[in-house]
Amino acid sequence: MFNNQHTVYAIFFTLHSHTTVQVGKLGTIVFPSGNYIYVGSAKRNIQSRIQRHLQVEKRKHWHIDYIRPYSEITHVQTYSSELSECERVQQLFEQYRGQWVAKKFGSSDCRCFSHLIYYKQ
Repeated sequence: MFNNQHTVYAIFFTLHSHTTVQVGKLGTIVFPSGNYIYVGSAKRNIQSRIQRHLQVEKRKHWHIDYIRPYSEITHVQTYSSELSECERVQQLFEQYRGQWVAKKFGSSDCRCFSHLIYYKQ
């Protein structure tokens, strides 16, 4: 099924209205309405991680937890480890002609600007 390396996932979701959220230590962020992709990874139990992200009511641990109550998940995609989480963010950013809206969102442990992509359909 999944190997022991990080497996990368992308959660595609929509915000139907502009939303202002206090996102942990990142502070207050204004999220425009539209489509988003959040990219993450897990060493093991990726299905459990994704299921947790899909839940609305939960203790807030990851940045995505703060915006989840306002979002509608449209689909989730998993990827084998041919690209790292950071490489996958860049690939999806280019593929969807994305924009950055939240600096360090999901990327506090790497040099990426963000692991949250905003795009228009």
